[in-house]
Amino acid sequence: MHFVDAQKYNMDNQWFENAYFITGTAYAGKSTMIKLLAEKYDGILCEENYHDRLLDELDKEEFPCLNYTRNLEDWHDFIRRSPEEYKAWFDGVARECEILELRILEDLKKQEKPIFVDTNISIETLKKITDPNHVLVMLADPDISVRRFFERPDREKQFLYQLIMEEPNPEKAMENYRRGLELINSQEAYDRFLNYGFSVILRDESRTIEETFALVEEKLGLRD
Repeated sequence: MHFVDAQKYNMDNQWFENAYFITGTAYAGKSTMIKLLAEKYDGILCEENYHDRLLDELDKEEFPCLNYTRNLEDWHDFIRRSPEEYKAWFDGVARECEILELRILEDLKKQEKPIFVDTNISIETLKKITDPNHVLVMLADPDISVRRFFERPDREKQFLYQLIMEEPNPEKAMENYRRGLELINSQEAYDRFLNYGFSVILRDESRTIEETFALVEEKLGLRD
């Protein structure tokens, strides 16, 4: 299957009137809120990495970043990359995911149901394809994304942790990997989300899930 480059998309024909997007940083609550929205409003759920359904169809020349891990012979090479290489790969994955997400959403909007998206689509593109009131930015302090990266029990993160622990110098390997996380979850990236112009919710440990959900509904114009 061939996908056009994201930069060549005709955004005039890519308008998502009934889609609601949550973007931002890790550990801000995006995944939880998207699931609650889809459940309450009987909508289509596009949770984190929903583009994975298309991975088997991708050409490795056209989508080199998404194909990187599929072609790895030794997964230790993944965690041995320099922080700069890791950041460049991460940014490339986001750009390639945007292409896939736009393709999927174009098909989903035909169902005429609300669509709730935990998205990789850039804030610049979101500004072009939907009402700004349908976009919410959720942010956690940059330090949280780095410090708590391996605290989640999901299989992928624990697999990476085990790879790091298998290195000849685990402490040095962990320091190298965390430096890559710091580049991705930088204060600059945080401020860019914060100041772009979309509605923002900041992580607050004293707020309950129900209280956060009420804020999300309000920000997206779903509460009366």
